[in-house]
Amino acid sequence: MKIVVLGSGSKGNSTFIDFGTKKILIDVGFSYKQIKERLELIKVDPKEIDAVFITHDHSDHTYGLKVFLKKVKPYLYITKEVEQYILEEQYEQSVYLTDEMFLDDIFIKVIPTSHDALTANGYLFEYNNENVVYLTDTGYLNHRNFIYLKDKEYYIFESNHDTEKLINGPYPEYLQRRILSDKGHLSNELCAGYLSRLIGPNTKKVILAHISESNNDPTLALETNLKILKENEVDFKNLECASQNEITKVNI
Repeated sequence: MKIVVLGSGSKGNSTFIDFGTKKILIDVGFSYKQIKERLELIKVDPKEIDAVFITHDHSDHTYGLKVFLKKVKPYLYITKEVEQYILEEQYEQSVYLTDEMFLDDIFIKVIPTSHDALTANGYLFEYNNENVVYLTDTGYLNHRNFIYLKDKEYYIFESNHDTEKLINGPYPEYLQRRILSDKGHLSNELCAGYLSRLIGPNTKKVILAHISESNNDPTLALETNLKILKENEVDFKNLECASQNEITKVNI
């Protein structure tokens, strides 16, 4: 398995995973040209992508979807509501999300998230005794999902903002309230709290994602997460921050 975060943040999100038998994208929040350029850095042609998984309808996750589908024609894993909103018609290779799914021999567990979107989901992928969790754009994580998410090998997990920086920053009050709400984004503190309960003996790496350029910074996100993990007696230090402008590679 190869995991590459092509970009993560408020200006665009997309993650590439190569399972060996299938290549997928989670979200297409960049233009086709940008996706193509970023995939070329890892020697992947966009037309090699077998399937696209959409988390929710916001433009930083779907901006390039229409053009990508037209040029590549992959399978599209999406909810019917988001498909209708973004595409305004039924795509010929849509697969509507259900609780548990398969893409050939890749198992997919769909994890509902809490965000101000039509529908919002994260994903657990399992293939050939390897697994990866992708969870961003959520105000909280329902404890009922912990049983599916505990002790996985790789986590791409939202650490969006520092609460103090957000409250004292440039965003208007209504936007601050939105981000801090149960349908907003995970703070560094909340991210670390959840990770403290999820990381286990099999966990190899955590990528902190969707880091706000205005209300956070990578150093602060890492420091806060490491501090809280240590306070919760979780001895784990292999954390890295995804970038908005550069790819983040995990070669497994």
